[in-house]
Amino acid sequence: MQTPTERIVARFKDISAIPRCSKKEARVRQWLMQWAQDRHLPARSDRAGNLLIKADASAGYEDAPAIVLQGHLDMVCEKTPDSTHDFSRDPVRVEIDGQWLKARNTTLGADNGIAVALAMALVEDGAVAHPELELLFTVDEESGLNGAKKLTSDFFDGRILLNLDSETEGEFTIGCAGGQDSHISLKLDFSPLPENQHIATLRVAGLRGGHSGIDINKHRANANVLLARTLDRLTRDFSLRILSIHGGTAHNAIARDATARIACPVAEFGAVQRRLSRIERTLQDEHSRVEPQLTVSLGADEKKEDTDRSFAPETTEACLKMLVAMPNGPMAMSSEMANLVETSVNLATVRTTAATVDILTSQRSSVASRLTEISTRVEALATLAGARVSHQNSYPPWQPDAESALLQRCRALYPRLFGADPKVTAIHAGLECAIIGDLCPGMQMISFGPTIENPHSPDERLQIPSIGRVWDFLTALLASYKNQ
Repeated sequence: MQTPTERIVARFKDISAIPRCSKKEARVRQWLMQWAQDRHLPARSDRAGNLLIKADASAGYEDAPAIVLQGHLDMVCEKTPDSTHDFSRDPVRVEIDGQWLKARNTTLGADNGIAVALAMALVEDGAVAHPELELLFTVDEESGLNGAKKLTSDFFDGRILLNLDSETEGEFTIGCAGGQDSHISLKLDFSPLPENQHIATLRVAGLRGGHSGIDINKHRANANVLLARTLDRLTRDFSLRILSIHGGTAHNAIARDATARIACPVAEFGAVQRRLSRIERTLQDEHSRVEPQLTVSLGADEKKEDTDRSFAPETTEACLKMLVAMPNGPMAMSSEMANLVETSVNLATVRTTAATVDILTSQRSSVASRLTEISTRVEALATLAGARVSHQNSYPPWQPDAESALLQRCRALYPRLFGADPKVTAIHAGLECAIIGDLCPGMQMISFGPTIENPHSPDERLQIPSIGRVWDFLTALLASYKNQ
């Protein structure tokens, strides 16, 4: 007979077989609705695609309050540069590596597929006693909590919410940062490319990347930052021309790779290569402990397209100065919780189109006024460079309630199960609790989950033993509500 952990892992593998990048959750939603129909469980979705599945209370729990188990259906779709994985059709290949689950050259999607697997296993296990359950699965969380933003307060009935989207077992999260993205667009002016130019691709690669909230204080390098710094140095000393810049993949991921298509006089190319080798050594020395695989290289022109123009000198100067000056990383630490980042910026993506350089930054803060302040700072800098700025995907912070009855229940139960006190914390990342709590004043909420390392990167992995501990706690917590 399978253990609860084995059943949960099996369900997680089922989920991982279904492509489910953000905004493309239809297949996994349909699969879950069929799962609910097969078990005669009421299920419905709203216009945004959020899904609600209900399970009746066990005998003796009819008078207990309904409990909402909440997670999101989508995942961040990242892969290594050499991976041929197609997230639109290929299943994520889940592998066991000792005590960890991981994926082959892609994100694992434990953020947040493990929440779905836990909820499914809970309903399927007839031996687990529980109050009425509402399984609330949102969509498009990773793009900015967008599914949660479209929820209505009458979509679900429960006013006790267990969010299963935290990533360190033994921690209860009771607060999170708010966030806002800034879209920056700099109009490109071009100038003719001189004759006798060598065109090449400048690449910053090999970085660890990671989640732009929970990993922002781990001193991981940002490829967009390093590329801008390298280009700025080279254009000061050589007749370097920029044809395009690209870097990063998502607003909530620290950029792991970035490239620029460049041109320089054939006579200067050797000197550029030598200077670049010195720049690479400098950056490797700076980041040796955290980024041992960092490389800065100049290779063959990847596009191999004929071109007769490059960024005009004024555009090059405006673009590089803006990128070099752009805030990135932690901006302030919390004065209330030790080692918690209060405010940060992620220089997330850079893209060159036919007419513009488009930059995306992501700001976070647990203080609403400081979120406004840092977003205003980003806007001011971009405006000084002559760019246009718009702000999107705003969501509020989730303010901690250290006195909530739900937290007190959890704090009393955990040591009885495991012989140690849990850690109560807030995180520097967005959780849907912020949106749901704003929608439903008075909602009691807590977030917990099994241990996940390196989410939002191909190094993501899920600790298998922690799944069992979360199962034990979750089932005991539900059992504690018997006819209350």
